[in-house]
Amino acid sequence: MKIGVPKEIKLQENRIGLTPHSVKILTANGHEVLIENNGGFEAGFENDQYVKAGAKIVKKAEDIFNDAEIIVKVKEPLSNEIKMIKENQIVFTYLHLAAAKELTEGLVKSKSVCIAYETVTDNNGRLPLLAPMSAVAGRMSIQAGAHSLEKNQKGRGLLLGGAPGIEPATVVILGGGVVGENAALIATGMRSKVHIVDKSQERLDQLKKIFGDTIIPELSDKTDLKKLISKCDLLIGGVLVPGAEAPKLVTKDMLKLMKRGSVIVDVAIDQGGCVETSKPTTHANPTYIVDDVVHYCVTNMPGGVPRTSTLALNKATIPFLSKLADKGYEKALKEDKNFLAGLNVFKGEVTYKAVAETFGHKYTSPADVIGA
Repeated sequence: MKIGVPKEIKLQENRIGLTPHSVKILTANGHEVLIENNGGFEAGFENDQYVKAGAKIVKKAEDIFNDAEIIVKVKEPLSNEIKMIKENQIVFTYLHLAAAKELTEGLVKSKSVCIAYETVTDNNGRLPLLAPMSAVAGRMSIQAGAHSLEKNQKGRGLLLGGAPGIEPATVVILGGGVVGENAALIATGMRSKVHIVDKSQERLDQLKKIFGDTIIPELSDKTDLKKLISKCDLLIGGVLVPGAEAPKLVTKDMLKLMKRGSVIVDVAIDQGGCVETSKPTTHANPTYIVDDVVHYCVTNMPGGVPRTSTLALNKATIPFLSKLADKGYEKALKEDKNFLAGLNVFKGEVTYKAVAETFGHKYTSPADVIGA
């Protein structure tokens, strides 16, 4: 198959869909790979590395979209890219459709085959293609929060770990999944006082075994969230409902209970955010203030560390892409129900239930559309 990798055009997005190592795996199996000129440069991958791996360097994104059977990206297609997607073309990338009506409509109209990294599952119901970026974002959330707490960033002027004889800052993490666990890893390492809120006692027990007394587990049904956020200095939003819009756990009214200069890092912003006052921001202008609370809501946090992120993402995606290229989408998806769960849009039909319900589309089962 002919696989095309355009340069990412989202603001401050420096990741790329394939590393040279991944290209080598694909070309060794007889596939042709097209890489947009300098597409991997900001992530530390040079054109000549791709050429040595067997790729062809293409000057314009238009030529990639025109020629390739599979488009491999990192972030969701933007409006200029949606216009270039062809009927029956396979698009393999993060989509986050439940928070993107225009994108959903555009992909439906394109009649392409759209497989979302973030809804591919494994046998345990986990999300193996979302996990590496969730881990990166979780770790970055504490770095970003710590920086935003500095006075020159309009924060409270606190050091997360405190100082000798001085109490550390209080971090509240909403959600004990991959984001929450990785945020806790960094926050506890910085010696913060860390609360993790989750709806699953079983998951909280797991986290307690990992972190011991360095965290305070909070079962959401038995926790007074208003009281908890009134005490916190840094709030991390790490809640995820796979493929659906994130629930708004923190309302605008609750914001008034938070300390002046406290910080919210809403990692769930890709899925609409779990804080009512959250709105998408960029690495160039990452924060804004509502009711004296600093909000950090960058929609592509891992894009700030593109080399680490690209390497971590490819380690997870290349086995799936190889199957897709070797077998074609019909056979690859029919043989693997977990891969099939990634099919969000198929030739004009919405095949992910949460997305269909969000935007009032008719839902068609992915198994039905490919005859699985």
